[in-house]
Amino acid sequence: MIHSDGFRALDRQECLRLLAKMPVGRVVYTRQALPAVLPVNFSLDTDSAVVLCTSAASDLVRAIDGVVVAFEADDFQAERRAGWSVVVTGRAAVVTDPAEHERLLRTGPRSWMPMHDGVFIRIEAEMVTGRELTGVPG
Repeated sequence: MIHSDGFRALDRQECLRLLAKMPVGRVVYTRQALPAVLPVNFSLDTDSAVVLCTSAASDLVRAIDGVVVAFEADDFQAERRAGWSVVVTGRAAVVTDPAEHERLLRTGPRSWMPMHDGVFIRIEAEMVTGRELTGVPG
């Protein structure tokens, strides 16, 4: 349903389909008691979880392991005044299972940053919401 303000709510399947197309999103977390946002590359795992790859020594790992975070990705076309935004909210956890880590080495995201001590972080898709801006006349 399109609202009079030009927005349309997206269902979970639409949100996941759109997320699967995107290489970069933003993880939203708390750093030193303040909101922080960090762009990261990611992929969706088979169970719809968002998976990130980062350095084991990164501040991000310490800040989000075991914590509820938000993850957002979007795509907008300014000239059309149209686009979408999807937010996944859930608990983040470092993947510690060796078999799971090996599987993600083959199928998971590849960090755009060079690293030698990469770890995978899984964000469970406990809540998935999205909105589409359908184009508002200018």
